[in-house]
Amino acid sequence: MGRTLLLAALLLAPLLGGATPLRIGAFNAQRLGGGKAARDDIIARCDIMVLQEVLDAKGQVVPLLLKALDSTVGPGTYQTLSSPPLGRGSYQERYVYFYRPGRAQLRDWFVYEDAHPERPDVFAREPFVTLFGLPSTALPELVLVPLHAVPGAAEAEIDALHDVYERVRERWGQQDVLFLGDFNAGCSYVAASRWGQIRLRRDPPFHWLLGDDGDSTVRASTRCPYDRVVVAGERSQSLVVPGSARAFNFTARFGLTEEQALAVSDHYPVEVELALDRAWRGPWHPPPALLLLLGLGGALLGLP
Repeated sequence: MGRTLLLAALLLAPLLGGATPLRIGAFNAQRLGGGKAARDDIIARCDIMVLQEVLDAKGQVVPLLLKALDSTVGPGTYQTLSSPPLGRGSYQERYVYFYRPGRAQLRDWFVYEDAHPERPDVFAREPFVTLFGLPSTALPELVLVPLHAVPGAAEAEIDALHDVYERVRERWGQQDVLFLGDFNAGCSYVAASRWGQIRLRRDPPFHWLLGDDGDSTVRASTRCPYDRVVVAGERSQSLVVPGSARAFNFTARFGLTEEQALAVSDHYPVEVELALDRAWRGPWHPPPALLLLLGLGGALLGLP
């Protein structure tokens, strides 16, 4: 029996494959601009990374990061897409996507028009929404909705992501959506008693991949789950690699002191992996051709 199982495993391996999961992340780079640069190896961990709090008024930081990535992972490995400056008054931020075109094809994008008749002008920095095509029959397209919420308005902004979801469905007919970023979704900014009133938490389509007991802050003196990943859509939920949603602790990974880590950001990136070559299609039954192949292999090896 053991030899039969081994044979089956050897024959099945090339058929079932083991493609590298698609890793998607979001990183509050903490006022990324001027002479401050995030570490390119943090971005290079992901196939799609959304930077938040980018203050690149002179248009210099993003090209520098792209140049560094060209040097470390190869020319043309990443492309970028930047939002227009977003914010109220003179303080403006950008969302910036870094993505590998060999793993995800950018198809469309828009800045959410924050003019809901019942809830106008909720977002200080409107989500910069993107539609990516993926090399997967299980999940051919995925929408990303990043948010950097204002701390004092975090509850209202997280709730209004439900309106963004409805806009995505109306515009693209998509239900597979990944919400990610610095929601300021914890500690004093969103009381535990208020979660039941927030539609993005309350309503069935949305699955929160990072819990309220987590921590995405760099400082050892704080423990707050500010940065989150939320997925909507049965197909995308079925492809989430168990245990892959997490805050990436670059302090520990790169052997930094807290002071050195804070020079990068006071937030850790959050990320999740999707197994694009895997999907639930009901109980699996081997095709006749595979049964024949197993039988021939067993005969050649003299197995009963």
